[in-house]
Amino acid sequence: MSLFGRLPSADPDGSPVQGTLRVDARTKNLTKRLQVGDIAVILHEDLDQVSANALVACKPVAVVNGAKSTSGAYPNRGPQILIDAGIPLIDAAGAEVLDALPEGSLARIEGNTVFVDDEAVAHGDLLSAEDVAAATELAKTQVSAQIESFARNTMEYVQVEQDLLLDGIDLPPLRTPMQDRYVLVVVRGYHYKEDLVALRPFIREADPVLIGVDGGADALLELGYRPDVIVGDMDSVSDASLTSGAEIVVHAYRDGRAPGLERVEALGVQQPIVLPATGTSEDIAMLLADGLGASLIVAVGTHATLVEFLDKGRKGMASTF
Repeated sequence: MSLFGRLPSADPDGSPVQGTLRVDARTKNLTKRLQVGDIAVILHEDLDQVSANALVACKPVAVVNGAKSTSGAYPNRGPQILIDAGIPLIDAAGAEVLDALPEGSLARIEGNTVFVDDEAVAHGDLLSAEDVAAATELAKTQVSAQIESFARNTMEYVQVEQDLLLDGIDLPPLRTPMQDRYVLVVVRGYHYKEDLVALRPFIREADPVLIGVDGGADALLELGYRPDVIVGDMDSVSDASLTSGAEIVVHAYRDGRAPGLERVEALGVQQPIVLPATGTSEDIAMLLADGLGASLIVAVGTHATLVEFLDKGRKGMASTF
């Protein structure tokens, strides 16, 4: 069954869809510039729920994935989200599509083929709802193996990160006071924007310290809030958030390397703090809030289930504990 007939921009008779190509190996970077009516070209194995929702919000006419949207490792929901939104998904088109499909060019899609200037440039598998459902059911058979692998991997992280678990981190001095205050930590995760909207009364009445973890800061800004603190490696947060006046804590490797610091300094941010620590940036945000005396920590978008951890791309996480 062709999915094109389900798109408002495609005629019921199966006429081709066309749009401007937007190309990026990192889906979260692509969605920052993806516009309504564009064709998204990605390289994203096991397309996760958060990335798929971000794509749907941009309303592209189609998505071309150079990788397999479902590898079979676990039942990821990303492809189903695109299908439910009526967005055609050309799958497993090969990593070379990132070079073969030029950014900003006009392209059209007929069936499973992408044309640029009437030349067939890329082919893939046009996934139907039945294809996605079958792949998801097959992936569910791998869940027990994933649980075993996850538990084993997590214990390895416990050993590697035992200092973090037992001793915490060396807390840097922050300008933002948290002692005896409520703190709201926003992570770019499942339903984080919807949950933020639901928390408007809490934010209004409790006036919590607002901590954005990377792209979580953008969600705060979109809803009219200025984050007090931004924590992360700075790879998925906008310039607008970084220059909003928030206190910036750059999450660095234990050896002090901080790839995100150069970007922050280039934006003219004053006195960014570099915090070397193991764990994820959401771990660090939680540890900061707790260590600086927060009386209550409210978390939005944090990762808690097996599928959420696998979606994030890490087989074991310190935040499991």
